[in-house]
Amino acid sequence: MIRKHLAALLIFAAFGHAFAAVDVNTANEDALRGIKGIGPARAKSILDERGAHGPFKDAADLGKRVKGMGGHTVERLQAEGLSVGPASGQGNAQAGAQASKTAPGTSSGQAATVTVKK
Repeated sequence: MIRKHLAALLIFAAFGHAFAAVDVNTANEDALRGIKGIGPARAKSILDERGAHGPFKDAADLGKRVKGMGGHTVERLQAEGLSVGPASGQGNAQAGAQASKTAPGTSSGQAATVTVKK
C-alpha cells in the first residue's frame, strides 16, 4: 500500500515539474528549450534580445521584439508553459513597497498618494 502511494507521489511530482511555468525574463537557455516549440535558435534569439534591450514587459512585447514570434506563436508557447513575468522583479517590488506606505499625517484607514521619482 505504501509503495502505491509513493509511486503515485513520484509520478505526480514528475508531471507537476513538467507543467511548471518558465518565466522568459529569468530563464536560461536550458529552461527555455524545455518549452515545446522553443529550440536552440529561438532560445538564443530570446536571450540575445533580453540581454540587449532588457526584460520583456508582457507577451505582446515579446512578440514584437523577437523575430519570428507573432501573437499566435506567443499564445501557443504560453499554453505550453512560457510566462512573461514582471519586467524587473526587484524594481517593481521596491516601487510597490514604497507606494503602499501611508503618508505622514494620515491614518491607516485613509488612502494616501505617494509619488516615486527615479
